[in-house]
Amino acid sequence: MIRLDDLENGNFIYQDTDGFLFGIDAVLLAHYPRLRKGDEVLDLCTGSGVVPLIMEAEAKKREIEVHFTGLELQEEAAGLAARSVRYNGLFDKIRILRGDVKEADRYLPAASFSLVTVNPPYIKGGHGLIGSADQRNLARHEIAMTLEDAVRAGARALRMRGRFTMVHRPGRLAEILPLLSRFQLEPKRLRLVHPGRDREANLLLVEAVKGGNPGLSVEPPLIVYGEDGSYTEELLALYGKKGGSL
Repeated sequence: MIRLDDLENGNFIYQDTDGFLFGIDAVLLAHYPRLRKGDEVLDLCTGSGVVPLIMEAEAKKREIEVHFTGLELQEEAAGLAARSVRYNGLFDKIRILRGDVKEADRYLPAASFSLVTVNPPYIKGGHGLIGSADQRNLARHEIAMTLEDAVRAGARALRMRGRFTMVHRPGRLAEILPLLSRFQLEPKRLRLVHPGRDREANLLLVEAVKGGNPGLSVEPPLIVYGEDGSYTEELLALYGKKGGSL
């Protein structure tokens, strides 16, 4: 079933309740980069377009001119993203392309973006239970693409000194950092996300700079839930809320 959800930032998004709904990882990814005036942003694996829609609202709030491109393999998801762009009247701000990350050079000129964001499949090929190549499995498992495919495409699309921002699982950090460096993406910022203060991290946010100098800053952890089980103030602020729950 297709539904229209309020992002509570001025934009709305169409989602398929029978498909893959966006989660907190997409919200964290959208808020992690520091948008700059004139940014040209590419969101790989854009899904239903939630990351560009959140980031566009932030750019509007700050009154800076930023343009977004979302690239998505799955036809239904790309269609929903384009539908959301139409509904919000954002033709001049966001464009949605349907295409394969592995063939991004067919759709996108090299060195044409200042910022690339990506929320790739987390589960390495051959791991976990894969029933079929449906919408959910393609989003979770490296069936249609790998981590290296995402990093390669992002590096190619970026201008020198452009930023590459990704959300992923901490269990693959030892693979992520050298892979970024191999494609001239120097890791500069890293933040771990913990469900609770005494819980092991289950997400990471990393930002790298193409052709950047060595030097990685490990930022304070982001805690999702407080001791009472409600969302922390920092997490609520990302959703534009104060107190209460999401």
